[in-house]
Amino acid sequence: MIIEDDQRLAELTREYLEANGFQVTLEADGAKGVDRILTLQPDLVILDLMLPGEDGLAICRRVRPNFAGPIMMLTARADDLDQVLGLEMGADDYVPKPVQPRVLLARMRALLRRADAPAPGGEMRLRFDNIEIDNATREAWLSGERIDLTSAEFDLLWLLASNAGRVLTREEIFNELRGIKYDGQDRSIDVRVSRIRPKVGDDPNQPHRIKTVRSKGYLFVKDS
Repeated sequence: MIIEDDQRLAELTREYLEANGFQVTLEADGAKGVDRILTLQPDLVILDLMLPGEDGLAICRRVRPNFAGPIMMLTARADDLDQVLGLEMGADDYVPKPVQPRVLLARMRALLRRADAPAPGGEMRLRFDNIEIDNATREAWLSGERIDLTSAEFDLLWLLASNAGRVLTREEIFNELRGIKYDGQDRSIDVRVSRIRPKVGDDPNQPHRIKTVRSKGYLFVKDS
C-alpha cells in the first residue's frame, strides 16, 4: 500500500512496482490511511510523511499496535529529527525523496526478506529467563505476555539474542539487517534498542539485558 498525496508520483510508483510483480493499493488522504492499513493488512506500507488529513508520523503511531508489517517512510525533508521520530513511531525504514525506483524496489525487497527470513542455523526459538523469542512466528513474550514489536524491532531483537554473550558492532548490525555499511551517523539502531529495552523488561537507564558497549556496539546478556 502506498499512502501518498502526490498523485503523479503515486501512479508512477505503482506502475513501476506492478511491472515488478507487486499488487499495489493507493491512498491519498492521510485521514483514511489508518483504516485502510488495518482493514487490508498489506505486506508492506510506503507512507509519505506530509499528508493531508493526518501526517505519516501519526498514522504510523496509530497502526503499530495492530499492524506488524514493514512500514517505509518517505519524505522530502532531510531532517535527522524526522528520521528519529519516524523510527520512534515504529517505522522500519526511512527513505528521503527523490528516490530512484530501483533503490526503492531494493529497499522494499530487503524489508520483505527480513520479515520472512528463517532463523540462522535452523534454530527457531530462544529462551532467556522470562523472555521467549520465536523466529518461526516472529513473536516474543515477556513472562508469558506477548511483546508488541515492529518487524524491524523483532529483527534486531532476534539478531542480538541469537548472538547472546557476544558484542555486535553497529557495522555488523547494519550489514546484517540492512545490507549496507554503517556511515557512523545513522541513529536508527540506537533508537530501536531504546524502544526494545522497556519491552523486554530492561531499565533504560541501567539496562541489564541489552547493554551498550561504549565505542563498540550492543551486547545481549546471557542468563547467569
